[in-house]
Amino acid sequence: MPSPTLFPFLALLLALRTCTAAPGPTSAQPAAGAPGPAGPVVGAARLAQYLPQLKGKRVGLVVNQSSRVGNTYLVDTLRSRGVNVTAIFAPEHGFRGEAADGATIQDGRDARSGVPVRSVYGKTKKPTPEMLADVDVLIFDIQDVGARFYTFISTLHLVMEAAAEQGKTVIVLDRPNPNGTAVDGPVREPALASFVGQDALPIAHGLTVGELAQMINGEKWLAGGRRCRLTVVPLGPGYTHATPYALPVRPSPNLPTPHAVALYPTVCLFEGTNVSVGRGTDFPFEAIGGPAQPASRPFSFTPKPNAGSPTPPLNGQLCYGLDLRGAPVPPTGLSVQYLLDFYKQSTDKEHFFTKYFEQLSGTPALRQQIIAGKTEAEIRASWEPGLGQFKQMRKKYLLYPER
Repeated sequence: MPSPTLFPFLALLLALRTCTAAPGPTSAQPAAGAPGPAGPVVGAARLAQYLPQLKGKRVGLVVNQSSRVGNTYLVDTLRSRGVNVTAIFAPEHGFRGEAADGATIQDGRDARSGVPVRSVYGKTKKPTPEMLADVDVLIFDIQDVGARFYTFISTLHLVMEAAAEQGKTVIVLDRPNPNGTAVDGPVREPALASFVGQDALPIAHGLTVGELAQMINGEKWLAGGRRCRLTVVPLGPGYTHATPYALPVRPSPNLPTPHAVALYPTVCLFEGTNVSVGRGTDFPFEAIGGPAQPASRPFSFTPKPNAGSPTPPLNGQLCYGLDLRGAPVPPTGLSVQYLLDFYKQSTDKEHFFTKYFEQLSGTPALRQQIIAGKTEAEIRASWEPGLGQFKQMRKKYLLYPER
């Protein structure tokens, strides 16, 4: 457990981290003022800002379990107001957010509304012309956590790309980034583009989904340099990147706590190693350990199948490592110190890294630096040129003050 003096520091950190060619994006700018007592007003709740744009339109929703107005699913909110919702597009983990990590999502029909559900995490991750044939406007409303490898932002990119190609409009209903003050890590290199690294972002990008959508459009990152018809409905007055925000719904099955969300940019890199991140336990992304670590490690656990991880990595194997549930959050956004430590103490260095590590880190350099015994300071120095350029570009797309 950390010393008593760390608890105020930890509490503070957790609170802070709580398309055819068309004209550029438009956004209703937030007005001055303070957020209400219930916290930031999400874009989905600002119905007057976007309902007029849906009149007489066939509307497709890119949504999951986080897509709510209060406690009501967005699909039900819109249908109760007469909006013609013709399709729901389900990303990783499915429309209700119950599918395991990486599980293929099947097409179907929402039992409550009767609206067809079309998977964008199955046979295709990009909506096809057939999937959008009965859609005029696509609404994207999904809670992100501010990390490049969290796949909902890759879905956002591909939805915008399909919309640009097929002449559809995209409306992004903005939500807070719980790691909104963190801009950190290596910027993804072009050769390592993948579904866990769709765009040239650092690991912690410090953007809301609305700001990121504007960046994708403005930097012409869509295929062919296209730009989609984009509107961002911003968060309510008073929101800043440092505004505390406790997620009302877990964003995915294996991020059950605010602390796990805050540690995610750091801990997820271990998914590209022979070290477990706690999938198959009650504390995913709040523990790290593996059978190739010293038995003298202060904590151990054994991953077992559960609802969030039916087949967890290192299933049934005793893992030696660290309990991070009381660990402070890296103040810059992420830390490589855990990786340096676990590689150094690994009893199987030859198999410590997997091929997936490069996709997650976005660069071949990080693996090489860890193997070479570079310090965290030396590794961070290598990020600075790309990170500095990204931070300058990021300023052009911010809808909200930093603090």
